[in-house]
This record gives sequence, C-alpha cells and structure tokens, in this order.
Amino acid sequence: MALTPDEVRSIARLARLAISDGDIPRYADNLSRILEFVAQLEKADTTRVIPMAHPLEMSQRLRVDAVTETNQRELFQKNAPQAEAGLYIVPKVIE
Repeated sequence: MALTPDEVRSIARLARLAISDGDIPRYADNLSRILEFVAQLEKADTTRVIPMAHPLEMSQRLRVDAVTETNQRELFQKNAPQAEAGLYIVPKVIE
C-alpha cells in the first residue's frame, strides 16, 4: 500500500508534525513499508494462539496492600503557597 503525498500531509497534520515538502517522499516510502509489514503480519494464523498478559510463564510478585506511612497532609500543606479544606489551590491553566 503506497501512501500519496496528500495522505502523508494529512497524517503529519493529525500528529501535529511539521514535515517539509522535500521530506514527504521519504516519509511516504517509510510509512508505506510499515503498512506493508503490518499487512504481512495480519496474514499470520493466530487462531490457536492463546492471548497472554506477559511473555514469560511466571506470576507477578505482589506485596501486601497495607498502609506503611502516616498521614502527613497537614505538615505538607503548611509548605504549600495556598491550601484550603485539605486541597492545594493552584492557578487555573485551562480556559
């Protein structure tokens, strides 16, 4: 599957990437080869493959879910520039 220059421009715009017109043919070639490889992988027969969460046959070592530290919220909030009702007050960053 060969990508056209317009498709590469569209992908770059969606990914918020600035690509110069001189680089578009190289990106088109590289992305096309990636898509061809994915198409090749899709042809593999995976009907008898069992999905797994980890490639190794081992269980995850878990620790006991227990509180190990004391609550020091008041101490930490004394150092904060602004705190109210147990919350940190920060400047608004979204309009």
